[in-house]
Amino acid sequence: MRKVILYIAVSLDGFIADRQGGVDWLEQASKGEENSGYDEFIQKVDTVLMGYKTYHQVTTQLSPDQWPYQGLTTYVLTHRHLDDQKGIHFFNGPLDQLLDCLKEEKGKNIWLCGGAELVRQAAEADQIDQIRLTILPVLLGGGFRLFGEREESTFLHLTDCCRRGEMVECIYDRR
Repeated sequence: MRKVILYIAVSLDGFIADRQGGVDWLEQASKGEENSGYDEFIQKVDTVLMGYKTYHQVTTQLSPDQWPYQGLTTYVLTHRHLDDQKGIHFFNGPLDQLLDCLKEEKGKNIWLCGGAELVRQAAEADQIDQIRLTILPVLLGGGFRLFGEREESTFLHLTDCCRRGEMVECIYDRR
């Protein structure tokens, strides 16, 4: 069965975006790092999940001229009624329903790309099989937390940890 993998970068103090929702700090904090692990990771996935805010940020700010996930099937969770595009599907339904269907299909792993609200929903539904967290050497002091307030604790198993220049990648599996 395919795994749902949260692969995401986070500041040392636990934020995935600054107070304005920006991620410019990612490039600055990882400057000069040649091996972030992304190239290895992307070879093992064929499906990307993201929320509408992340999709909008990618298409208007981060990569407005070229879709960065070319060749991968992308699902954007949104309440908006939008027409699908080549390789991009807009889904207006329960996340756990979509993930249950995708996990049953043949293929590579599923990348839970972000943002914070989608991550929160997936964590609450216990749908994240693995967390690949790249911690960057920056303290933002505020912004959008990767994991917000939760009702219950979730215990994980550390399966690997490696230094990538000034960054640290930790890989956790669900217990």
